[in-house]
Amino acid sequence: MSNSYLFTSESVTEGHPDKVCDQIADAILDALLTKDPSSRVAVECAATTGLLFIFGELTTNAVIDMQEIARRVITEIGYRENRGGGFDAHSCGILTAIDKQSPDIAQGVSSAFEKRAAKSSEALDSTGAGDQGMMFGFACKETPEMMPMSISAAHRISRRLAEVRKNGTLPYLRPDGKTQVTVEYQNNLPVRIDSIVISTQHDEAIDGENDNEQMQNRIANDLKAYVVIPVFKDLPIKPDEQTRYLINPSGRFVVGGPQGDSGLTGRKIIVDTYGGCARHGGGSFSGKDPTKVDRSAAYAARYVAKNIVAAGLASACEVQIAYAIGVAKPVSVYVTTFGTGKLPDTKISELVQRHFDLRPAAIIKHFDLNNLPAKNNGQFYQKVASYGHFGRCDLNLPWEALDKVEELSSALTKVARA
Repeated sequence: MSNSYLFTSESVTEGHPDKVCDQIADAILDALLTKDPSSRVAVECAATTGLLFIFGELTTNAVIDMQEIARRVITEIGYRENRGGGFDAHSCGILTAIDKQSPDIAQGVSSAFEKRAAKSSEALDSTGAGDQGMMFGFACKETPEMMPMSISAAHRISRRLAEVRKNGTLPYLRPDGKTQVTVEYQNNLPVRIDSIVISTQHDEAIDGENDNEQMQNRIANDLKAYVVIPVFKDLPIKPDEQTRYLINPSGRFVVGGPQGDSGLTGRKIIVDTYGGCARHGGGSFSGKDPTKVDRSAAYAARYVAKNIVAAGLASACEVQIAYAIGVAKPVSVYVTTFGTGKLPDTKISELVQRHFDLRPAAIIKHFDLNNLPAKNNGQFYQKVASYGHFGRCDLNLPWEALDKVEELSSALTKVARA
């Protein structure tokens, strides 16, 4: 008997008000780590009509101009030259409220970074997690990047909306937008694209035409031709004749961005991860330096899950890692393969703990997380703040590497022979 169901994931463009805030927070993180890789950063942003608020806690020797960084990011997104409505890069007000990080939090994290002469193992053990909490990582075989089909397609559509807006293919588009893809599954395998929803901000008039019905027809036809079709070229499943399209279903989308709705850092955690296909620990990423395990351990969990799937140990894998503040070693590591594992989940969990060092300092060192901004011309975390932190074929992300596949494949062979 066939087990058929529909599953939906959404994405948002870089001009969505929440993503504006995420990108500014991560651009500030980039600037601080570039000048001082040992910076401790917990920065957030809130945005509304004509106003951006930057607030948080820092411990750093770097000196940066947060206003200049924020205006640069807003300009790059596209809220400029009177196209931002009530939110413009050059005229919006910017308020900052920055304090020093609590010494009670810092003391459990700082010791290893201050003991430069310590042995490597001692340093890794003496660096505790920046907070308690649990993080999840996930991978599956549904797409080339080992991400769920629904979130992969939704992200690709969102990213393509920005591309055709910026390269002039569809110059009437504005920065704000949301996408949503519904995939039909049979026996837990994706078989078709059921529906595609795109809400995209646009100019008041297109090529001098301001009849709304005609404009919406034009937008729908253009998006199918220049956005949707290119997006699905390398995906194993494509829209068919029965796929339903809902493009600007509200009928009009001129007022958008922080003018249309307020924005806040960390409010798109499901968009940032797996689109709801995997569980989430609740912590957001943007504006946090790598000592915050909300960020670094989530990257490590994805790295573990992806290597497990790529090594052939399972066709789908979810990894949970949990920490206590100030303690280096995880309090728990849990692996589930949803019945697809070539080994029992308990055996795969043992392999994970044998082949992956999940202490915070070890994660930071392995991925070189504190130095990535300096190695990428001062812009790294800002780029992952939009269109997802995982499965990014357009970026060279260290946690997407498959450098543990050979070890895990060998371990599988040994266990099978035993």
